Amino acid sequence: MAIIHPTAIIEDGARLAESVSIGPYCVVGPEVELGENVVLQSHVAVAGRTRIGDGTRIWPFASLGHQPQDLKFKGEASTLIIGRDNMIREHVTMNPGTEGGGMVTSVGDGCLFMMGAHVAHDCRVGNNVILANNATLAGHVSVGDFAVLGGLCAVHQFVRIGALSMIGGMSGVENDIIPFGSVMGNRAYLAGLNLVGLKRRGYPREDIHALRNAHKALFYGAGTLQERLVAVAEQHAGCAPVMEVVAFIRAETSRSICQPMASAKAENDA
Repeated sequence: MAIIHPTAIIEDGARLAESVSIGPYCVVGPEVELGENVVLQSHVAVAGRTRIGDGTRIWPFASLGHQPQDLKFKGEASTLIIGRDNMIREHVTMNPGTEGGGMVTSVGDGCLFMMGAHVAHDCRVGNNVILANNATLAGHVSVGDFAVLGGLCAVHQFVRIGALSMIGGMSGVENDIIPFGSVMGNRAYLAGLNLVGLKRRGYPREDIHALRNAHKALFYGAGTLQERLVAVAEQHAGCAPVMEVVAFIRAETSRSICQPMASAKAENDA
């Protein structure tokens, strides 16, 4: 049986699983769907067409599913989908999608959103992602599985963040980050690979060694990036993590690839 505090407001039409727990002064809108064992601790506001998966826990003053911060939004019936077993801490905000971005903002499973983190309209966040305190995603950002975003970092709209990448705290991210990349800086640059993350996830030594060689060849070798990309793809055709990086760089995008400082200068001079 659902546990609902008498001060909470549950609007007619909301769909609640029998095992949800809703604490004091929460507000749940008429089109919201809460899965099994979802917990709203207190003062949580959930609005719009928002679906929250089983086992997700939400801390006080989080705001989920309210109108996007996009002047082009005209009230279209867009959606926010949040997966299972997420931890959404105090003052986190997540907005639904817009017509210009496919109408859906989605968050995967097992993520941690620390205090004040923001997920804007039309973002796609994978599984087991961590956004530290006050990390912010602008609209249309995609984040791969196991990525970690440091505190107070800000990600530009339409940027792609590759799987298992690491963004240093207080970084401004304007360009796409390759899978397994580690970036930092006021205007973020590629500082290397997320070796700690790779080891924690159990990647074998030979794959890590291949990634390090591929990283050096891609960003510090001779020729253009496209020429180096062809060479790396041929040399490491049998290494799945390297080919994931290759596919990421080759994919269609509106942003440039985040590069090391020296490499970025050389590429601009070419």
